[in-house]
Amino acid sequence: MTDVTVPARTSAASGSADARADSSRLGAVLRYLDLIVVAVAVPVTLVLGAPVVGVVVSAAAWFLQYAVARVGKSWIAKQGSNARFGLSLLDGFGRIWLLAGAIVLAALIGGRSDGLTAALMIFGAYSVAFVVRVVSGRPQGAQR
Repeated sequence: MTDVTVPARTSAASGSADARADSSRLGAVLRYLDLIVVAVAVPVTLVLGAPVVGVVVSAAAWFLQYAVARVGKSWIAKQGSNARFGLSLLDGFGRIWLLAGAIVLAALIGGRSDGLTAALMIFGAYSVAFVVRVVSGRPQGAQR
């Protein structure tokens, strides 16, 4: 048998650095959990026989609205404080309408089953994003 040595922690600072790294990894996973769920759901639902148009349109719409949200938030942050509320409201409703339009588009292109599939995929992704937002709490630097 060989002796196995386990390196001891040299200070409490290295322990807190490890905890911060784990916390930042968990934060990154939570931040992108809806995208991960959609990316995993697409091949799974297609293998299970879900309508292709509904799956593809809903996934594309979800990724598009995510990109719009990122660009919109950075642009809104640069605006004056008087405009931020209205622009944030416009951004949120605009992205919801984009997703609703994707559901209608899937139904028009592929039929009712594709529209239903798109609606269920978007509902699932939105539910994950909502739960993550609730669990994450108030963003850092947010005013009361």
